[in-house]
Amino acid sequence: MRGTSGASLASAQERFEPVLRAAGEGAAALGEELFAVVDALDSSGALRRTLTDPSLPAASKESVAGHVLANGFDPRVVDLVRSLAGSRWSAAGDLADAVERIALSAVLASAESRGALETVENELFRITRALQGQREARQVLSDPTTKPERRAALVDALLAGKADPVTTSLARRATTALRGRRFVAVLVAVGNVIAERRSLLVATVTSANELSDAQTQRLGALLERAYGAAVQVYVSVDPSLVGGLRIQVGADVVDNTVLSRLADARRRLAG
Repeated sequence: MRGTSGASLASAQERFEPVLRAAGEGAAALGEELFAVVDALDSSGALRRTLTDPSLPAASKESVAGHVLANGFDPRVVDLVRSLAGSRWSAAGDLADAVERIALSAVLASAESRGALETVENELFRITRALQGQREARQVLSDPTTKPERRAALVDALLAGKADPVTTSLARRATTALRGRRFVAVLVAVGNVIAERRSLLVATVTSANELSDAQTQRLGALLERAYGAAVQVYVSVDPSLVGGLRIQVGADVVDNTVLSRLADARRRLAG
């Protein structure tokens, strides 16, 4: 999100954060209600357009949001969504994206309140790593034509009932509410939000071979010196790279794999 949309989201998050911290583990219930709001917005183009129509007065849009959520929603959720509806959005879909982002923060805040945020982060990364060699499973989890129940059952099988409840909730949500995205990409985005809450940068490292703990620690130390901030390093293995590393930190990408060097050599020869 950019411009006014980004500013509206940042402002709403800042105002809602004390509510989440005060709610403790109960923040998860607030998050689930906010996810329900996202689903309502996604399923009704008329509602989306009304709540993001720049020609309507803010008070009118807030009134509509309050009416829609009048029954069954926590007053804190109603107040938040009313406030968001009264803001200005660059596109009709931005409001749903903003509510989803705060819903995610709410669920993560519940894990944070009991010291489980790092556990959730590690478990979500392990899911993405476990799917590396399972092309069919990745396709099913990202296929909107597959019944959501089947996709959720596949997530449950991957976790085998051993994950933190927040991990399970977010992984199930990632496949049952794809919203035009792919399952693994959603989990990676969630990992970035967790890192943000933990005031960490995330380095996604792809290697042709397994890195030892010592190598991973050295790489993390180098990245921390380079960026001047704490860095969480996640390593995945892709034998097709032949050798070298591909490192991504935010928008920064360093690709020193053999495959990349060969591709560069081919481009130079072709030129």
